[in-house]
Formats: sequence, structure tokens, C-alpha cells
Amino acid sequence: MTENNNRAVITGLGMICAIGNSVDEAWNNAINSVSGIHKTTTLDTTDCYADLAAEVKCDTLGDFEGSEDADRSAQLCIKAAGEAMKDAGLDDFAGDPKASVIIGSCVGGAVSISDYYEHGKKASDVTKMPISSIAPQVAGQCHAGGVVTNIANACAAGTISIAYACELIRAGKADVVLAGGSDTFAAVPYAGFLSLHALDADGCSPFNRCTGITLGEGSGVVVVESYEHAKARNAKMYCEVLGAGVSSDAHHITAPRPDGEGQMEAINRAIKNSGLKKSDIGYVNAHGTGTAKNDDAEFLSLHTIFDGENDNLSVSSTKAMTGHCLGAAGAIEAVFSIKALTTNTVVPTLGFKDEDMDKLAEKAGKIDFCPNKAHEKELTSVMNNSFAFGGNNASIIFSKEAGNVTVKEEKKPLVITGIGVVTPSGNGVDTYVANAVKNEALTEANLRSSVGKEDYNALGLKMSFYRKLDNFSLLQAVSGMEALKDADYTVTDDNATDIGIIVGTSEGALGTCCDFQSMITEKGNASGSAFKFPNTVYNAAGGYLSICSGIKGYNVTVTNGAQSGLASMAYAMSVLRSGQENAMLATGSDENSDIMTELFGKLGVTSESVVTPFAGNDGFVLSDGSASVLIEDEKAARERGARIYCHAAGYGMAHSNVKFGTLTGSEAGLTNAVNNALADAGMTIDDIDAVFGFANGMKAVDDVEIKGLTAVFGDKLAEKPVVELKEVLGESRAAAATTAAAHAALMFAGKIHSQEAYSIAADGSVSKTNVEASKLNNVLVVAYGAGGSYTAIVLSK
Repeated sequence: MTENNNRAVITGLGMICAIGNSVDEAWNNAINSVSGIHKTTTLDTTDCYADLAAEVKCDTLGDFEGSEDADRSAQLCIKAAGEAMKDAGLDDFAGDPKASVIIGSCVGGAVSISDYYEHGKKASDVTKMPISSIAPQVAGQCHAGGVVTNIANACAAGTISIAYACELIRAGKADVVLAGGSDTFAAVPYAGFLSLHALDADGCSPFNRCTGITLGEGSGVVVVESYEHAKARNAKMYCEVLGAGVSSDAHHITAPRPDGEGQMEAINRAIKNSGLKKSDIGYVNAHGTGTAKNDDAEFLSLHTIFDGENDNLSVSSTKAMTGHCLGAAGAIEAVFSIKALTTNTVVPTLGFKDEDMDKLAEKAGKIDFCPNKAHEKELTSVMNNSFAFGGNNASIIFSKEAGNVTVKEEKKPLVITGIGVVTPSGNGVDTYVANAVKNEALTEANLRSSVGKEDYNALGLKMSFYRKLDNFSLLQAVSGMEALKDADYTVTDDNATDIGIIVGTSEGALGTCCDFQSMITEKGNASGSAFKFPNTVYNAAGGYLSICSGIKGYNVTVTNGAQSGLASMAYAMSVLRSGQENAMLATGSDENSDIMTELFGKLGVTSESVVTPFAGNDGFVLSDGSASVLIEDEKAARERGARIYCHAAGYGMAHSNVKFGTLTGSEAGLTNAVNNALADAGMTIDDIDAVFGFANGMKAVDDVEIKGLTAVFGDKLAEKPVVELKEVLGESRAAAATTAAAHAALMFAGKIHSQEAYSIAADGSVSKTNVEASKLNNVLVVAYGAGGSYTAIVLSK
């Protein structure tokens, strides 16, 4: 290995799944062809045609402080993360601002959702439900102080989490990251896949019978470190992470493209980004679900890419042993891939009978699909593939060699060129600006946005497409398409892979998940709706947006509370800086349905009357909406003659550990995020002319903002007007965060001339003031996530 400043290495492994409660146990069972698929012991299978699952058997999941507040998905992840930390020789991060946690999941707290509807709708179940609860609880165990977030890209989430960890390290934003995925076997995914007739009654047989999947559960976590950080502490290094590729099919919400185009885009990106040749890949841990459509598309992708370029390729799917662990699959399979690499062992694909071999040989060609038994093979580089609902694809490469990594972050100028907004008071930039000028205070204590035929007609979308989407996805589709229209950005076959999407959401599809669970609780697991189920995955909104827009590039959904709307912008900036795309739609979306109103009401955080920031209330006005901004590489934007709103100058993210669902005591996280954003933008506090805050009328939230900002600006905070848009928009969580950035951009562009704001004195007292757009050169936008996560963005004229 040769030294450079752009290297990410794996130093620790952790895993729990149906074939083992540790890496060693699972690996030994894998190479000995042991399957963990059996009849389920946890769910009711009455009238269900399939009753098999790959379930974890472990008596020590709850052996940590605070386990009673964690869903089974978080418990699985905490166990795997603890093993990875120990394996890496790490103890406790002690708040290290460059120690991060990135965890992927598909169904999140699905067991708690089931418990809520089956055992009396307890408030204690509510905070365990969202995917956004997992990473903060893992961070709480190891006391990480850096970027803490969750990737919600269904079955590709675990792989994307590791890819994002490497991006943070290569950008200098992190030194060490716990990255992986976690999911549980639960009623929603079981009943959902039953409704799609996608389960195999006899157990999945990837690349063989291909008649369905078998669901599993578990968690995989790896420790990703910068080479320099690992070397400085004399850590063992399993391998290097050379490159990753992420893409979108823009085809169908559940089925892959039959031609494998999106899969091949991700695989080819990973190879290109790694600096390797196709012939360097010795083994691929395939997505290999066992369904005909998935396996046929993957067969085609592998043959198209590697035939004639690599005649010594081995491929296997470990899902025949672990089941399909959804958001955990990519992370678990990454651990298997790394073990294969470091032990020179190809793990088997189970399920082949003697009569299957001729058919396999015909389909496989020169590719070795390793039927039934492991075998030795000298390996230098291996690949792990994950493909998901929503048409999301991810591929990642691990190697014993340093390679020639091509993805290197450069602080190139980035600009905002398009804005799309959906709010309770209306949709579209023109409507938003008209209402912003009025600056009317809230008149209702519960607000909801709406989109309909008029919005779709204006954007050229068909009503037949409209009827497929749940409310959350509708909000997202309209704001995203509006941003493209506002930017005069036309997606074509030539540029479809040059633009990507990052969706930020606090609760995502939680409302749809609860609706689905309510139905099967009443009618049984055999009664799931094939129409509703696809919308229970958080990344459905991003998938639908890619379909209606034609965007085929980077596509990721991030979730960790209200700050997710700004986190999407930070992630988009990272992708652009690394040169992986020329343009990115960064969005924030959350809904306020009857179910969401009920859940927030159970938590006691909403107000029954209109409240305002800094008034000392105990609740906020619940709202919803969606806001999207198109961020472009400035050079590319100017080449196409784009109108520029402002520059995206810098971002910072940080975490301060408090109990998930709370915020009090985490103001250091806000302070660190702001300081990181200023440093990233090359600015000081004197350069900031105004702040767009997150105060929402709830004292615990408002106080943290005052304390965190005061710690950064001191006496100078009184000179910085603080704009609080939730005073007029309500608490729309991720949507509010991105809307704040959009509002600032509109002020820079002269669309909004002045804005009411607050002046915060050094002693914490607050008074009203006003900010003139003409006096703004640089502004700071901040957002929070319950559990102590914060993002800050600097925008410049």
C-alpha cells in the first residue's frame, strides 16, 4: 500500500444474521454451506402461502443501557457495531467530531410499528418507529460527534452507507466511520412481499429456480477509516475501499430495468472510480435475490460488463443462507466480501440440485457461480452489488491493493439554479414569494399541504402516474419537478446520468407504513395490499421522482430528523465536489397525515393552538411540505446559460449525544456544525450577515438554538438577524430546513426584498427586527435532528 491523502480502509467488522451472532460464526457457517432459513417462529402465517424466514436467534440483544428505548433494528445494529469497534481496537469516541455513524435501513422500526397497533398504541413505541432512530442510538453507545445519519435506500442502503462513509473520509469530514445497515423480520415487509407474490414458499434459490425471495434480518457494520488515521494508531487493515457507484433506473418502483442499464451504470461507475480494470475483479457478491426479474437483469448486467473482459470471475449470492436482509443486506454482504477477499475463499450459492447444473452452465458461461460449496481462489479485488426498490443501484469494490481512486473532492464553486416548493399556503416559487411578501402569521395549529391535477398539468405529469403515489411521494414529485422547471433544466438521454437526487426526510414513509400495518393487524398478514406496499419504503419518493424526471444518476434518501432537509444539500454538495455529477436535486420532504398527527400527538410535542418562536411554549404547530433546490457545478451551470440564485459555499455537520427524541443539552452539536460550515466556506463569523434558524415555538428547541448560536457568535449574534420561517410555515421538519435555504436564495436573487426576523442578545433575550435582502452577502442556515444531530449550510450572494 502506498500513501496518499485519498484512501479509505476497513479496520473492523461486525455482523449478526441468521447463520451467526458474530462475524466468525457467520463466516464459518457460510463457508460450510449452512442455511439459516427455517419456518418463522415470530409472525402469524395463517392463510399465507410462504412461511419461511431467516431469523436471528440471540439472547443478548438487549444487553446495553437504553435498550428498552430501541427497536429491534437498533438493537441488532448496536450489537454488530460493538463487535466492529472491538475488532478495530476502538473503545469510545468520546465525542470526537470526526467520528461518524452512517447506518442504512429499509423498514427501520417495523417491529415497534407492529407493537403500536397490536398492543394499545403506546407513546413509547413512537420514537422507535422511524429509520432515523437507528444511527443516533448507535452513536449514543460509542459517543460519535461527527456526521450521524441514516441511509434509507431500501435494499441498497447498507452498501450506500459504506460508500458515503468513504466520501466523508476523502472529503476530510471524518477520520473514522461506523457504516453499515440493519433491518428486522417484521409484519410489514412480510405481508408486503406476500402481496406481491414475491416470496418463495420453498426458500430462495438465487440464479437457479428464481421463484421468489426469503426474508431475513440482521445487521452488518464495518469500521471505515482514513489510511492516515488507521496507520497512526497502528490498526490492522483488512483492505482498501477503492470505489463505489450509485445510480437510478428511472424505470419502475419495484421492478428493475430488464436491460440492466441502471445496474450496469452503478457497476461501471464503481470500476471507473476505483481505477481498476474489469479483469481485476476476482469475485462478486451479487444482489442475487432469487426473483426472476432481479436475477435475469443481474445475469445480463454481469455478462454484458465482464464477458470478454474477465474470464476468471466468480459470483455468488449469500442470500440463500442469510435470507434477504433488506437494508442490512449490502452491509452483511460487504462483510462476507471482505472475508472472502482476506481469506481467498469464494462463498457458495446454495440451492442447486444435480439436475440444475446443465441449466446453470448454459446461463453462466465462463462465470463461476460457485454452486453449493465454497472454494479457494486467490483474490486481489472483490465487488459487492445491491439493487433496490425505487430502481436504486449501488456497487462497491474492496481490494488488497491501493489502486488509483479517481473520486477526489475538490472545493469547486457550486450554485443554486432552481427552486421548487410545496407548502400549506400554496405551491410553486411565484406563490411562495407572494405569500412571503405578506409574511402572514399562522392562523391554524395543524397545517397540511396539497397537490393535485393543477400541479401535475403545470408540470406535464400524467394523472395515471399521480394515482400510484402516496401523499409523501406526491409532495416530493411536485417540488422536485418544479425545481427542474424553475432551473430550465431539461433531462435528456444525453445528460440523465449527469444529474442525481438526494431526498432528505425526517419520517419519510412512516405514515404509509403505519397505514399498511393497521390494515394487516385488523385483517391478517395475508391481506396486505400490493398497491400500498411499494410506498412503505422511504426511498419510494426519490424513486418516483427519478421516474417522472428521467434522472438516472446518484439517488439517495437520507433521514435523521428535521435537519435531513439540509443534510440532503450537504450530501449533494459532496457528490458535486467529487465530480460524480454536474447537477443534484437536493430536497426536504415530510407529510402531515392523520396518522402523523396522531403519532406526534402521542409524543405530546404539538400545540393545540398557534404558537410562535421564543414564546416559551411546550409544543409546535405541526405542518408539512416539500422543498427542492437544484445545485450545480458553477462551470456547468454557466455553460448552459443557467440563471443563478446564489452560491452554496460550505457545509458542516455534527452530533451531540442526547436521548433520541430529545434535544436539550445538545447545543454543542449545533455549535460544531456551524463552525465546520464556516471553516468549509473559508469564512469567519464576521462574514455572516444573517441566520436562518430552526426555532419552532417549542421551548426545548428554541433554547438550544439560542445557546448554540450564542456560543458561536457571542455578543455579535445581536448584529445577525435570525429568520424563523416556522413562524409562518409551521414545523414541516425536513421540508422546513430546505425551504429556509430556498428562501435565502430567493432573497439573494431579489425575489424577496425584506423579511421579519429576530435579534438575539448575548443574554438570550429576543426582540423583533428586520433584514433587508440588499444587505445580504453571506447567510447561515441551520437545522436540528431530535437526538442531537445538526447541519449548517453557508450560502453566498
